[in-house]
Amino acid sequence: EGDGKAPDVPAIKGGILEGDDKDGYYKIRIGEVLNGRYQIQAALGRGMFSGVARAVDITTKELVAIKMMRNNDALRKGGYTEIAILEKLNEADPEGRKHIIKFIRQFDYKGHLCMVFENLSMNLREVLRKFGNNVGINLGATRAYAYQIFIALAHMRKCSIIHADLKPDNILVNESHNVLKICDLGTAIDKTDAATAHMDVTPYLVSRFYRAPEIILGIPYDYAVDMWSIGCTLYEMYTGKILFAGDSNNQMLKAIMEIRGRLTPKLFKRGQLSPAHFDDKGQFVSIERDKVLGKVCCDSIHSLHVVFVFAVVFAITLLASAYKRHMVMLLVAAHARSMLFLRQWLGLFHLGALRA
Repeated sequence: EGDGKAPDVPAIKGGILEGDDKDGYYKIRIGEVLNGRYQIQAALGRGMFSGVARAVDITTKELVAIKMMRNNDALRKGGYTEIAILEKLNEADPEGRKHIIKFIRQFDYKGHLCMVFENLSMNLREVLRKFGNNVGINLGATRAYAYQIFIALAHMRKCSIIHADLKPDNILVNESHNVLKICDLGTAIDKTDAATAHMDVTPYLVSRFYRAPEIILGIPYDYAVDMWSIGCTLYEMYTGKILFAGDSNNQMLKAIMEIRGRLTPKLFKRGQLSPAHFDDKGQFVSIERDKVLGKVCCDSIHSLHVVFVFAVVFAITLLASAYKRHMVMLLVAAHARSMLFLRQWLGLFHLGALRA
């Protein structure tokens, strides 16, 4: 099995491909050679749709990362969509300067679609854990990362791509921690491709803590949802705290309004899903899962308020011409009146539905 010469159709035992676990993930084995070329060095973890391993390309001696999709027809189809989007982004950036992960090639191995990527060191969440000490990383590092992130955002915008799942976990850094690249475009949307540009109303697009209000409310969304996610991510990088930590979409709206202020009737009336969160008079209806959890949510918001008053935070925004001229960033330091500052900050960050 270690020679990489797997049969095209793997043996099936009890409906599960041999070598898979019960959930369809491939059981990664250290030392195994995939596709006759990639020798596994380490298992890096699992996501909802795939497992990831670090391997050495025995033909070039270079390290690579291999994403192995779960054995599932729908996920395989999604994998091909991700590949098409990656190829589009990479082809538009032949010199690799736009901070998008480099996709190298694809292959099939024992019933699994595999994607080969350049190898990077760790993601931003791991950077926070290692260097943030629960208080975030310094302003200089955050600014440097922000600059690169906005180059990537501008590139995706130019290519008509919405990432739709930006968060610290999906931003990788190199061994020297001075270059980052955006990865995991498994839920990305190509607005020029009818197959992915349907823009269905779905309240669970984007990981919850980084989910923009228009997604929660069922309002048509655009590239601004990525800006919102990055705003939340940069705040987290600098402070070490999650900005909006609601345990549900409803509690996310509550947390957002604690800082951003009430949503305007003009805004929430546009939402197909607004009735789940607002009554007929436009009053927000807080739905707490239980008394204890509800109190914890409220206390958490209060404690964040205290953190804001004593913390120095900053905002980054793109001007209207940013996508035509790469980007322009505005860095602003806050003072003690941080709640007011954060309302202004989020208004700057979100160039889409919140201006409606």
